Amino acid sequence: MSTSKFEISKESGPHLKLLNLVGTWDGTTRTWFEKDVLADESVTSSKIIALLNKRFIRYEYRGIINGKPHEGLMVWGYDLGNEKCVCSWIDSFHMGTGIMFSEGDETPNGFSVTGKYDNLEWPEPWGWRTELEIVRPYQFILRAFNISPDGEEVKAIETINLRVEL
Repeated sequence: MSTSKFEISKESGPHLKLLNLVGTWDGTTRTWFEKDVLADESVTSSKIIALLNKRFIRYEYRGIINGKPHEGLMVWGYDLGNEKCVCSWIDSFHMGTGIMFSEGDETPNGFSVTGKYDNLEWPEPWGWRTELEIVRPYQFILRAFNISPDGEEVKAIETINLRVEL
C-alpha cells in the first residue's frame, strides 16, 4: 500500500513543520508604524491547534497594542497540489473587518507568505509579507513587513514566541 503525499508531509514534510507548532506560547510583540521607529512592545499569549485531520493549524493570539486589547487568528496550511504555503489572517487591529489571504513558499526554517490589503480610498493596494521562522522546538518568530505600492518593504511586526506547553 502506498503512502499518500499528505501522510508523507505529516511525517516528514511541510505539514510536520506546522504541526510541530501545536501548543501554548507566550511571547513579546514589537510593532512599527514608521520605518525603524519602534511604536509598541508588549506581551502576547497564543495557542496553536491542528485542524481538519492535521491539514492546517490555527494560531490564535491575544495581546495589547498601544495600551488596548488586541486579538487575532491565522490559519496556516500547505497546499500540496500547488506546492505553496497558504495563510488567512484576521485581527482586531491591523485588518479591521477584512480578511487577508496570503501564499508563498516553504523556507529552510519555516514559511514566507505574501498578501495584499487595500481600501477603496487608496489609489493602490499595499503588500504584506509574513515570515514564520521556527528557531528551535520551543521558539518561533513571526515577522511581518509592509510593502508599499512602489515595492519598499518595512518591518511592521515581530513576535518572538516561547513554548509554554504542548
